[in-house]
Amino acid sequence: MTIPERITARWIATLSNDELQAVERTLHGSFDKQDSSERLSKGSAYSLMKAPETLTNAWLRWSMVCNATRDRGLRTSYRR
Repeated sequence: MTIPERITARWIATLSNDELQAVERTLHGSFDKQDSSERLSKGSAYSLMKAPETLTNAWLRWSMVCNATRDRGLRTSYRR
């Protein structure tokens, strides 16, 4: 499945539950990889609000899909 660059509620609504969970896992993995790298490079100065645009966009895309997953009562891959 191709995940669009701009995720919308309309696109999310077209996904089945299994597809939505798969997209959530993919986007979480992408965000987590970028976030971990940024945390390592910035250390205690890390702030998502001051992060590069690519990282904040990764967070936005993942958070939209994660919220939709939870709204449907589905489990997310997010664990810390």
